[in-house]
Amino acid sequence: MSESVVRVLIVDDHAIVRQGLRALLEAEDDIDVTGEAGSVEDAIRRVGLDEPDLVLMDLQLPDGTGVDACREILSRWPSTTVLILTSFADDEALYSAIMAGAAGYVLKRIQPDELLGGIRAAASGASLLDPTLVEMVFKRVRGELTGDSLLDRLSGQELKIVDLIEQGLTNRQIASELNLAEKTVKNYVSNLLTKMGMSRRSEVAAYAARRAASTKARFPATTWEEEDL
Repeated sequence: MSESVVRVLIVDDHAIVRQGLRALLEAEDDIDVTGEAGSVEDAIRRVGLDEPDLVLMDLQLPDGTGVDACREILSRWPSTTVLILTSFADDEALYSAIMAGAAGYVLKRIQPDELLGGIRAAASGASLLDPTLVEMVFKRVRGELTGDSLLDRLSGQELKIVDLIEQGLTNRQIASELNLAEKTVKNYVSNLLTKMGMSRRSEVAAYAARRAASTKARFPATTWEEEDL
């Protein structure tokens, strides 16, 4: 067998899911399914027996979680890659998976071609974790989260921009302040609006002002209306 073939162990508590994944993976010339497991105990045993390159791991297992299995597998066989495949987009589970050393966290609604590409990428050493989510985890570890469910979704750069929006700065002024291109700032603003579930700068400014309870609002209303984003 070619050294470029990725050896994969499938872990899921539903046999029909395992069969579907096996059929998908075995249709690829560069992927070999070494085995299947339906529990944490079986997953750990199969890794020891089959020595897969990558474990495709479900989160919900009858005797524990995929995170438990991931942590134990990587402690025993650190060169193994674990890719979490789950139906649940759960922040706490994502945090636990990253801390356990998972290389990625993907949802079962992913398209087949995207899953295959993700397996190949993860097996080659790439991380499939969203950098923003990883940053949130490290902020949590360092105790830097504010406890605010909206602001804690943002990256450090986005938090700086929120502060400057609160101060009434336009995109152009923010770009000058942070030494960025104005278009880059506009993209940051668009992204943070999406993360915060808001549609206008004025909402961000008002929210940030309420958070700064001891600080008097410093922005004129006309500034909010003059900028689309």
